[in-house]
Amino acid sequence: MSKNELALLIEKKRAELIQTAAQYGLCSSAAITRSQELDLLLNEYHRNIQTKPKKMFRIK
Repeated sequence: MSKNELALLIEKKRAELIQTAAQYGLCSSAAITRSQELDLLLNEYHRNIQTKPKKMFRIK
């Protein structure tokens, strides 16, 4: 999954979390589930960024 696709999923999940928390409360099981799902997406996003190969420069 590309960085942009992950970013879009993260924003969608964040909006779901905000809506769920507003409706049921931040400590509701639904909000906690959304929060955990968001955490997984954020972790994947950060892993994706960190594992991208960096450009190597040759020194002649």
